Amino acid sequence: MLVVLSGLPATGKTTLARLLAGRTGAVHLRVDTIEQALVRSGLARHPVGPAGYVVGYALAEEHLRQGLSVVAESVNPLAVTRDAWRDAAVRAGVPCVEVEVVCSDPVEHRRRVDSRSVDIPDLPLPGWEQIVEREYEPWHRERAVVDTADRSVEESLGSLLRVLG
Repeated sequence: MLVVLSGLPATGKTTLARLLAGRTGAVHLRVDTIEQALVRSGLARHPVGPAGYVVGYALAEEHLRQGLSVVAESVNPLAVTRDAWRDAAVRAGVPCVEVEVVCSDPVEHRRRVDSRSVDIPDLPLPGWEQIVEREYEPWHRERAVVDTADRSVEESLGSLLRVLG
């Protein structure tokens, strides 16, 4: 199975992806990690553009074809990127579950943005203004939504696990 976690920065995607992968034994693919590796290689500069996503789709499909479940985590702001994750699952012949992670409380969301720390060396973290002004297309198909506002990490993970059945 491919689980695609999408949403704006600082909503809780990475935390949930790590916990879900640890709980299920799935491979965790984080586009931020891929993009920062491309930057460190000298092949790209921030913003990287589509390259990190394209590498992520290929890795997801490869792992899925090997019989591994994958948790793919990225902002995933555009219909074209959302379609590409789903297409990787279709080509691998596995189900795809799309989850949008949100923090519906703007005060809490901003607090998270302002208080988080970098866990990938040299990765530039966007500020609040960059996040609220970021291009993020509305969803035009069904997806699960996990709202992390006013919930503990364990409660949010529980919501995600219920979505996955």
